[in-house]
Amino acid sequence: MNEQEIKRTEQYETYLNATHKLGRWLTVLVLVLLLAAPFAIGLFLGAMPNLGAAAKAFLGVGLVYLISGIVEYLIYVPMLGAGGSYLAFMTGNLINMKIPCAINARDIVGVKSGTPENEIIATLSIATSSLVTILVLAAGVILMIPLQPVLQSPTLQPAFENVVPALFGAMACKYYRMNRLVALIVLAAMSLLFIFVPSLIGSTSMMVIPSGALAIVLAYLGFRRQQKANGGNL
Repeated sequence: MNEQEIKRTEQYETYLNATHKLGRWLTVLVLVLLLAAPFAIGLFLGAMPNLGAAAKAFLGVGLVYLISGIVEYLIYVPMLGAGGSYLAFMTGNLINMKIPCAINARDIVGVKSGTPENEIIATLSIATSSLVTILVLAAGVILMIPLQPVLQSPTLQPAFENVVPALFGAMACKYYRMNRLVALIVLAAMSLLFIFVPSLIGSTSMMVIPSGALAIVLAYLGFRRQQKANGGNL
């Protein structure tokens, strides 16, 4: 490594250290505020819930989402980098806003996951997405009453019900074309599973694990087959 590359590496490490330090403190602050808000409202209104019952209910739901939270962390952090991950997990809406925004920005610029360039692009794109979301929500709150007749119109209801499928369909199409066979097999397997076991439709977050594992196995088998066809060299 030459002197310029060494300096660049040192600057990047300094940036990461500062990002982790700030991100950890802000994450703790956000958690405290999120937990404090309902207690503060309950004390102010004199309507504190039964903490034992609330804890029991939380454990029933929290255990279900624990696996999903671990899977999302393992999948999204390599894609978003440190700064993007802190921003995305604190502001929410990862699947339907932050992830598509970061992926599109990365593809437009032409950077790869795990690189310093991806770290910067993901952070900037998610920060922009968060600011736009805040502005849109603010406008929505201000215009909620004037636009209520329009938003509750039966004509527009089918559109609102299909926003997420349309978003994922448009984003997935690009990646399906990269390996049509793997995408087709996984899509067919998951579709059949949901058809024959409809109760799993409500656990789509959990189904990321088997569908992702199936895609990885199929991709690895395809890689091994291609390697063998090329005489062990790619």
